[in-house]
Amino acid sequence: LDWVVKADVSRRYPDSISVNIVERKPFALWQAKDGLHEIENSARPIAFARAEDYPHLPIFIGDAATGAATLVSAIAGHRAVAARVRAMQRISDRRWNLILDDGVVVKLPEDGWRDQLDALEHLIVDKSVLERDIIEIDLRQRDNYFFILRNGHQQQESRGNKT
Repeated sequence: LDWVVKADVSRRYPDSISVNIVERKPFALWQAKDGLHEIENSARPIAFARAEDYPHLPIFIGDAATGAATLVSAIAGHRAVAARVRAMQRISDRRWNLILDDGVVVKLPEDGWRDQLDALEHLIVDKSVLERDIIEIDLRQRDNYFFILRNGHQQQESRGNKT
C-alpha cells in the first residue's frame, strides 16, 4: 500500500492478531504530468491527491520536487514571502520559481537563492514592490533585479538602488 511505511503483524494466542501500521506523512502536493500527488519531504510520491483535501500543504509544480523540504524550510523563515507563496515550480531540475498568491512569478537563481529570499522579503516589506503592477520579478542576478510589468514593460533595479 502506498500509504504504509511499515506494518507489523503478530499473532496473540489463542485467537487474536495484532496489526501495527506506520503511515507515510504527506509533506506537500506535487503537480506532475500525470496528476496531483502527495509527496513525502524526501519528494517521494505517496499517492494521487485532490488539492481541496490538503489546503494547508505547499504545492510544487513541474519537474520532480527534489529539494522541496529545503526550500519550504527556507521560505518559512521569511514571513512576508511565506504569506504570499501559493506554489513553487522546479525549473529544469536546477532552480526554483515562486508563484505568489496574486500570480506574480519570482525567478530565483540556481545558486544563492537563499540570499535572494532575503532580498525578496526586503522588496515586499520595505519597498512594497507587490503593490506595483508587476507580473514577474527576476532575482537571478545578484546585483540587478528585473521586474516585468503587466503592460509588458521591463524595469531594472540595482541592489544598491534606493528607488
